[in-house]
Formats: sequence, C-alpha cells, structure tokens
Amino acid sequence: MPGNRQIYEQAMQMGHNAAWEQDWDKAIAAYGRAVQEMPEDPAAHNSLGLALLQARRLEDALKVYTRAHQLAPDDPIPLEKSADVLERLGRLKEAAQQYINVAEIYLAQRDLEKAIGNWERATRLTSGLVQIHQRLALAYERTGRRKAAIREYLTLAFNFQRANRSDLAKQAVQRALRLEPNNPQALNTLQAIEAGVLISPDVIEMAEAPAPAPSPDFSDEEAEEESSAYGPGEANPQGPIGEAVELALEALASYVFESGELSEGMMHIMQAIDYQRQELTAEAIGEYERALSAKSEHPAVYLNLGALHLAQRDWNKAIKYLEQAAEDEQLVAGALHGLAQAYRAKGKPREAARHLIRALKHIDVGLAMGESEAHQITTTYDNLLASVDRADKMLLQRLAESFLERLTGPTWKQRVAKTRRQLEEEITLDKPEDLLETMIYIDDDVTEQLNLIDQYLSRGLYTLALDQAQYLLESAPEFLPAHQRIGQILLEKNNIPAAMTKYNLVAETYELRGDLERAAQILREALRIAPMDVALHKSLIDLLEQQEQWDDLLEQYIDLADAHYQLSDLDAARSTYEAAIQLAERIGAPQERTLHMLHRLGEIDVQRLDLRRAMRTYEQIRKMAPDDERARRALVDLNYRLNDPLSAIRELDGLLRVYAKQHRAGEIIRVLEELSTRYPSDMGLRSRLAAVYRQTGNIEKAVEQLDALAELQLEAGLHSDALVTIRRIVSLNPPQVEDYKRLLQQLSG
Repeated sequence: MPGNRQIYEQAMQMGHNAAWEQDWDKAIAAYGRAVQEMPEDPAAHNSLGLALLQARRLEDALKVYTRAHQLAPDDPIPLEKSADVLERLGRLKEAAQQYINVAEIYLAQRDLEKAIGNWERATRLTSGLVQIHQRLALAYERTGRRKAAIREYLTLAFNFQRANRSDLAKQAVQRALRLEPNNPQALNTLQAIEAGVLISPDVIEMAEAPAPAPSPDFSDEEAEEESSAYGPGEANPQGPIGEAVELALEALASYVFESGELSEGMMHIMQAIDYQRQELTAEAIGEYERALSAKSEHPAVYLNLGALHLAQRDWNKAIKYLEQAAEDEQLVAGALHGLAQAYRAKGKPREAARHLIRALKHIDVGLAMGESEAHQITTTYDNLLASVDRADKMLLQRLAESFLERLTGPTWKQRVAKTRRQLEEEITLDKPEDLLETMIYIDDDVTEQLNLIDQYLSRGLYTLALDQAQYLLESAPEFLPAHQRIGQILLEKNNIPAAMTKYNLVAETYELRGDLERAAQILREALRIAPMDVALHKSLIDLLEQQEQWDDLLEQYIDLADAHYQLSDLDAARSTYEAAIQLAERIGAPQERTLHMLHRLGEIDVQRLDLRRAMRTYEQIRKMAPDDERARRALVDLNYRLNDPLSAIRELDGLLRVYAKQHRAGEIIRVLEELSTRYPSDMGLRSRLAAVYRQTGNIEKAVEQLDALAELQLEAGLHSDALVTIRRIVSLNPPQVEDYKRLLQQLSG
C-alpha cells in the first residue's frame, strides 16, 4: 500500500540534493527510502537506478530499472538505462535486444529519431541483426540520410551473402544504387555478388555511416541461432518430434510417480528414461520394449520408441510405434512429423507429404487465436491434403525436403505460422495443385517484409510502410498481399479513391484466379472502409451468389439497400429491400431480418408520400409481430394523416393494449400526451388521456383534459355527451367543483 506522501517527497528531495552534489551513497539511501514509502512509483525507481548506476553498482541498478520498466512499461527510459547497464556488464547480446525493445517503444510514440538511435546501438553491439539493418536503411532513407542508408543496404548485402542468399544480397545493393547510381562501394559489391566472390568487409567500412560493419564470420542465421538458444518463446530445435519426446519423457515421469508402485514395467520405464536422457539409444529401446512386455503401456512409450528407432534409421519399426503414438492428442503432431521423416527416407513422398501436412495442421491449429482462426487454418490444410493424391511424385519429394528442413531450429513454430500465413495469401482454391507449388517457394524474407509492413501500419508510420511495400513489389510485382497493404496504407493516409481502386484491383485479380473466397474477403475489407460504395456492394453480391452463401448474401443485400437509403436513392433502396425480402423468405431467414426491411420500406413510402402503400406495409408488420409498437404507432399517424380518426383511435387502442400488457404506464401517458398536442381537437384522445390521469391519481390533469373535452363536445353540438363529461368532472371533486355544478345546472335547465 502507498506510504506517507510527505515522507516520500522529502526523501526524493534529499536524493536530488545528494545527486546534485554527486554524493551517490547518500542519494541511494534517500531514494531507497522513497521507494519504501511508494513501492509502486516508477519515478523513485528511476532515480534510485541512476544513483546505483553512478555508484557502479551495476547489478543492483539493473534490478531497479527492471522493476521500473514493470511499473511503467510504456516509458522507454528504464528500459534504455537497463540496456546501458547490460552493455557495461558485457552482456552485449542482451543489451542489443534491450535497445531493440526500447526502439519499439519509441516507434509506438512516433519518435523515429530515438528509435533510430537505439537501433544503431543494437547493431554496434551485435552483428547479423538483419531486420534491424533493414529498418535502419529505410529509416535513414526516409529522413534524408542517404550515405547512412547506403551503408545499411551494403551491410544487408554482406549478411545475406554469408547466409547463402545472393538473390537478396543483390536486391539490397540495387536498393543502394537507386539512392546513388555511381556509388563505388555499391558497384564493387554488386560486381562481387554477380561474380560469386565474397563481399569484402572493407567495402562496407569505406561507406560513410554511423554504425560499424558486421563481423565477416557471423551470418544472419548464426546470429538468430545464438540469440535464441532455446529460450522463452522458442521450441526444441529438433522440431515437433523433439518437442513430443520432451512431453513424452515428462508424461512418463509423472506416470511412474502417480502410479505409486514400482512394478517390473515401471522399473523398465524408469531405466529407459535414464538411458534415453544419456543418449544410450539401443539400451533405451530395450528397456521400453521390456516395459511393453510387462504390460506397462502408455502413448509416451510408443512415441519414444518411435523416435529412438527413427534415430537408429529403422524406418519400419519407427512407423509402427509412431502410428500408435499418433492416437494421443498431445503427441500427435510430433508423431506425424516423425512419420513424415520415416516415409521420406523409405522413398514414399506421397505418404510423407500427407503426414507432413497433417503435422503442420495440428501444430498451427494449436497456435491459433480463437475458433475462427482455427477453422480457417483447418480449411487451408484440408485443401492441401486434397491435392496430395493428384500431385506429381517429384513435386511431393521437393515439398517433403523443403518443409522437413523448415521444421528444425529453435524458431520452427514461428515458421509454421508464417508459412501458413503466406500460403493463405497465395492460395487459389480452384487449383489445389498450385497450393503445393506455393508451399515449396514460400520465402521467409517475404513473410518478414509483410510483418514489417504490418508493424509500421500499426504504429502509424505510413510512409515507411508504403516504402517497404513498394520495396517488396520490386522483387515480386504480382504479389497481391503487397498490393493489398498499399490499399490499407492509402486508406490510412485518407486517399480513399486511390485505396478503393487498389482494393478493387486486388479483388478482381483474385476472382480471375478463381479464388472467389479471397476476392470476397478483400471486398468486405474495402466495404468496411467505404460502406457507401454501391459498386463494391454489387461486386460482393455477385461473388456471394456464385458461392451460394445465402446468409452472407442476404446481409449484403440489406447493406446495399441501406447504402441506397442513406444516399437518398429511395427507388433503388426500395427495390433492393424487396429483393432482400424475397431472398429472406426463400432461405428461411429469422423474422427479425424481414421486419427490419419492412420497416425500411414503410419509412421509404412515407417519405415518398405513398401513404396507402406505407399503411399496407405496416399492417403486414403488425400481422407478423402484433407487439411491434413502431408499426402500430406508424399506423396511428398514417390514419390521422389520411383523415380517418376512427381507424387511428382503433390502432391507438391496440398500441395501448401492448403497453398495458408490458406494464408501461409511463409510455401510455407519453404517447397520449404527444398525440393530444398534435391533434388537440380529437375527443377520443382527450377522453383516453383523462382516464389514464385519473387511474394514476393525477386528478388535476384529468380535470384539465375533461374540461377541454367538454368544450369540444359543446362546440360540436354534442350536448348530452358534454353533460356526461361534466358529471365526471364533478365526481372527481376538484377545487372548483362548485363552478362545474353551476355549469351543470345551467346546461340541464
């Protein structure tokens, strides 16, 4: 709980005074007292961290800054300071990552210059940070620092070439040459790449830029591997089979512990676990098989036996045990991964591909965010599975080789999600064989660039996002997702016409490819941006009709009719609502949808002064939904406007019965008062309002309404009706009752 505010402020002031005099021990004591009083205050932690840093108590300073960041995660200062401390401690890779994290906070705050500064610090501490060099290159380019941008592009080329990606290295140099066509370092680098000669680090050192060149013996892949040594957020580098073995070992340990007995089978399992962890493969296999003979069966035993036989290259036994393990939900992905490896080794690429795709499906569904994404993932992989039986054997062999390789390393899970994402971007539902071809050519760099565009978009850095998208299109001009991102960027920059043109282009291209589902998805996205675009609505309606998606089609008809209505094109709105109503009746849509459209038809007819037609519509609504008060109220008003007060009162009585059934006395009074004000000469309204006032105990207002009613009756020559009304007033015994009695005598005499 918060402490004494006064003591806290005094301690902070003492700390500031001591810091001014550079008496760091005294400052540490004072700031420490402030932290004790206000343990949730980030300012006190920041001040204490600075004092500890100045006193060279680096480990303590790191702990304090870490706590300050937890208290204020959007404040870059404690994170920046902790990066400084890590750098001083010699923990350079951690410091570099911390500087990258600081840059992300500054980006979120739209402070590009400070983000650049932290990226520069990160690249000075750790080589091979390809994504950061790419961000720096674009940032320098956008801020006019041409020489610095060229240096970053050459650094990227250096790293790409060391990672055996000469194609990307060449693209990076070409980007540098766009900035300065005659740059000698860039020209020399391009010549080296084309000749297959390794780029010299001296070329980069000669370029003028703030950051040093990367170490020549440290590639991008090595940097990623070293900075992600199977830590948080990463996975077993052997892929799904490796992760499944870990789960199996844990499950067996729990199985032995929970059994509460040391039977012969359990003893064999315990010994097998020990052998397996010591990598004594043959011995572990023997113990697991003896456990099975002793009737100690468990899915994890089958998984481990399958994995061990896989390591022994005994493919048939591996398949036998892994198929049994695949029946367990927790181990299925790893078992399928192992089966894919075994079938590939046996020269059966079709079986390998089938198991591989099923493995990817299980992994990806497990990573999904919600049922909707899981359903989309399932559909994608089911389309792939459907194409395996018809695919060419060589194609399947290449597929298995490509993706078994991708399912290794500590970041294989991220690759799975990225793979599926790019696959969905390129999927062509009418040509399932194209899906397998697409999978083979999926490129991590393309996916990373898409991710980078999305990050810029989410932070409002639209110019950087557009530049990155155009950069991607230079190497893949027909890559539709990049065009789609440009549409989003144009939209965010409020260039609506250009954005809609781009969205339409993307949707039309998907439709020409036969991918009606993706075309419809693009049009839906565009309509969220421009809901009044009638042409977009009609295009989407055509697509949905081809796909026979009747429920979605009905919604689009309604949206199109609503758009016509809001654009005051009443004729088009009415005809579209009528078409939508016919569709709703044909597909058995919920009654509420039809009622909504009928109400709109009634409103349109009222605006067009076609009152008779409007009345027929509202009578239809009343018949469908007797308690629909909007329809009954509209019928009251329409009858008055058509000079039929008797029918109006009849409709009003029906409305009042609805309110009475719902115990809404206040609504009865409100409606009657409103109508009496609008139609003051209607005696039926006055009489009903007086009765309601009397029932609710408001005698004064009841007398007021009866008095007005009596005058109307006398003016209309309804002498006997007026006498009845005055007697009702007298029965209420108002303050002026004697006056009413005299009036009654006069009228009776």
